[in-house]
Amino acid sequence: MILLWNSAEMNVKITLVSETGEREDLAWQADRNLARDMLAYIRDLLTERTMSFADITAIGVFRGPGSYTGLRIGLTVLNTFAADRHIPIVGETGESWQDASLSRIAAGDNDKIVLPEYGGDAHITKPRK
Repeated sequence: MILLWNSAEMNVKITLVSETGEREDLAWQADRNLARDMLAYIRDLLTERTMSFADITAIGVFRGPGSYTGLRIGLTVLNTFAADRHIPIVGETGESWQDASLSRIAAGDNDKIVLPEYGGDAHITKPRK
């Protein structure tokens, strides 16, 4: 199963792609709980389908542009997961990022580490002192 992930907004978009190519589109209103609940959400999502983390064979991620924090957290977790499980991870941008990711995975591509494309400078609060 291929996991497609887009955490560029507070409403995370997930697509599960079976070995036969069937797609299941899902959404998760993560709000500010992405870092705390991301792995548990994915675990529960897989468990509901009688699957586990071991069933994920590749990951495609939306690189941005979008939320600095959402992209940073999502990519960090999934980069780490892909490295640990020795599975390919690819990142894409644009409206057809899912199809581009699936094509690259089918071609055997592996970015190994996907870096975010924020679309501008991060809004970081400057220290008061």
